[in-house]
Amino acid sequence: MAVKPVRDGTRIVVRPIEPDDKDALLAGFERLSDESRYRRFLASTPRLTDAQLRYLTEVDHDRHEALIAFAEDTGEPIGVARYVRFEDDPLTAEPAVTVVDDWQGRGVGTLLLEELTARAREAGLERFSATVFAANDPIISLLEHLGPSERHGTGSVIQFEAELPPAGTAAPLKAALREAARDGLRLLKSVAELGRRR
Repeated sequence: MAVKPVRDGTRIVVRPIEPDDKDALLAGFERLSDESRYRRFLASTPRLTDAQLRYLTEVDHDRHEALIAFAEDTGEPIGVARYVRFEDDPLTAEPAVTVVDDWQGRGVGTLLLEELTARAREAGLERFSATVFAANDPIISLLEHLGPSERHGTGSVIQFEAELPPAGTAAPLKAALREAARDGLRLLKSVAELGRRR
């Protein structure tokens, strides 16, 4: 179990999911908008069946890993991250991250993905491969956060692959590159503005 702060300083508890978390998972699912459910399951999903609940909570923590997050102060379930290994390629797994709507945009998804990535590295995984909607910017942004990545396919659904970075290297490097790119863009804009003034 880990207790960590998100961007606004609020602390959340992240731990491996357990079979007894079915009620918590259902409570979190009820707080997802139709759009969030559609993005997560790639289909309209008005409710979870008993079979789906068993699949999502009764995991072996090796082939199928899942982490659940709670708000530390209220105990409310706020997110889940999981991966499932590909049977034909045990070094690759498909990840999924879901955060209840009123907690989105606060860094919960990023934190969950970082925790999931650490577990994946410990389990010997080398990459994540996910089928996502091309317009699902939040999850694509999360996966790009890992480091080098590729997109395959065109249209509304794409295959997104990301190599798992060595521990502690991807996020700082990615942040530094983003900042350098922003500075470069600001510099180019300043030069362009100076040219217009002349």
